[in-house]
Amino acid sequence: MEFLSQALDVLLHIDYYLAQQVDLYGPWIYGLIALIIFCETGLVVTPFLPGDSMLFAIGALCATGVMDLEVVLALFPLAAIAGDNFNRLMGVWFGKKAFSGRDRPIFNQKNLKKASDFYEKYGPKAVTICRFVPFFRTYVPFVAGMAEMKWKTFLLWSILGGAGWVFSCVLAGFFFGNIPFVKNHFELVVLSIIGISLVPVVIEFLKNRSRSHVQPEAPLP
Repeated sequence: MEFLSQALDVLLHIDYYLAQQVDLYGPWIYGLIALIIFCETGLVVTPFLPGDSMLFAIGALCATGVMDLEVVLALFPLAAIAGDNFNRLMGVWFGKKAFSGRDRPIFNQKNLKKASDFYEKYGPKAVTICRFVPFFRTYVPFVAGMAEMKWKTFLLWSILGGAGWVFSCVLAGFFFGNIPFVKNHFELVVLSIIGISLVPVVIEFLKNRSRSHVQPEAPLP
C-alpha cells in the first residue's frame, strides 16, 4: 500500500518530482524520459508509467527554460514511435508462437481471424486514437502485431499518433502549465488530463453501440 501511495503522489505531483530529476540528472534527463516513453508504449508490462501528465509538466518546464523545447519535440516523438513499432514486432512474434499448433481456448484461429478482421476495419483509426488513451496505447500496437496489420499502414498512423500525442501534450503544458491556478492545483490538472484522454474511446463506444441498435429495414414485398 505504501508503494501505491507513493506512486499516486508522484503521478499527481509529477511537475514537482520532474523538476527535481532535471536538477539531479541534467542533460541525461532527456534520455531517461525518452526511455520511459519508449517503455510505456513498447512493453506490454509497463502501461502504468506516466505519459500525458509527464509531457504536460515537461512543456511547463520548457516554458521556464528548465528544459529545451526543441530537444523535447525532436527526441520524444521518436521514442513514442519507436516504442509503438517495437511493441508491434513483439505482437507479430508472440502471435506466430501463440497461434501455432493445436487450437486452445484463447489462442485459436477463430480468435485470430476476429482480430485480423477488426484491424482491417478499424486499425488505422485505433492506432492513432488510442495513442491518447492511457493503457490502450500500450496494448493496441501489440494486438495490431498479432492481427498482422501491415507495417507500412501501421507506421503511418503510428507516426501521426506518436508525434501528435507528444506535440499536443507538451505544447499544452508550454502555453498553460505556468498559469498560477494550474501550478497551484496540478493534481486537478492531472485528473482532468486523464478524463479528457478517455473521451475518444467513449465517443467511439457510443457510436458503435448506437449503430448496433439500428435495426435494418424490412425488405419490400
